Amino acid sequence: MGREDDYTIKPGADLTGADLTKADLSGVDLSRAHLGGANLTKADLRGADLRGADLTKANLIGADLTKANLIGADLIAAKLSDANLRDAKLHGADLTSANLRDANLIGADLTGASLRDAKLRRAKLTNANLSGEDLTRADLTKADLSGADLTNAYLSGADLTGASLRGAKLHGADLTSAYLRDADLTGADLTGANLSGAYLSDANLTNANLSRAYLTKADLNRAYLTNAKLNAVRLSGAKLSAVRLRGAKLRGADLRGAIMQDGSVHK
Repeated sequence: MGREDDYTIKPGADLTGADLTKADLSGVDLSRAHLGGANLTKADLRGADLRGADLTKANLIGADLTKANLIGADLIAAKLSDANLRDAKLHGADLTSANLRDANLIGADLTGASLRDAKLRRAKLTNANLSGEDLTRADLTKADLSGADLTNAYLSGADLTGASLRGAKLHGADLTSAYLRDADLTGADLTGANLSGAYLSDANLTNANLSRAYLTKADLNRAYLTNAKLNAVRLSGAKLSAVRLRGAKLRGADLRGAIMQDGSVHK
C-alpha cells in the first residue's frame, strides 16, 4: 500500500499539507486539487493532470513531472529543484519565487507563465517556449537556454551569468540591467532587444544579430562580437574596452559617448 492510499485522489481533492513522498501518481487527475504545502518529494507525476491545481509552497524536489499538465497551476514558492518537467505544459502557470535549480524543463511550454524572481540556476531549458515570459530578476546562472524562444520576454535584472543562449530567440526582449557576464549568445537573435545597462563583459556574441538593439550604457568590455550584426544598434555610453569586433556589421550604429578600446570617448 502506498502512502497515496491514505488520501482521496480525485479532481478538486483537498490534499493540503499531505505527505505523498515517492507516491505513484502517474496519469492521475488532480485538476483543481489543493496541494498547498504538500510533500511530493520524488513523486511520480508523469502525465498527471494538475490543471489549475494549488501547489503553493509544495515540495516537489526530485519529482518526475514529465508531460504533466500544469496549465494555470499555482506554483508560487514551490520547491522544484532537480524535478523533471520535460515536455510539461505550464502555460499560464504561476512560478513566482519557485525554486527550479537543476530542474529539467527541456521542451516545456511556459507561454504565459510567471517566473518572476524564480531560481533557475543550472536549469535545462533547451528549446523551451518562454516567449513573453516574466523572468524579471530570475536567477538563470549557468542555465542552458540553447534554442529557447524568449521573444518579447521580460528579463530585466535577471542573472544569466555563464548561461548558454546559443541560437536563442530574444527578439524584442527586455534585458535592461541584466547580468550576462561570460554568457554564450553565439548566433542568438537579439533584434530590437533592450540591453540598456546590461552587463555583457566577456560574453560571446559571435554571429549574433543585434540589429536595432539598445545597448545604451551596456558593459561590453572584452565581449566577442565577431561577425555580429550591429546595424542601427544604439551603443551610446557603452563600454567597449578590448571588445572583439572583427567582421562585425555596424552600419548606422550610434556610438556617441561610447568608451572605446583606447579609453577615448566616441563623439
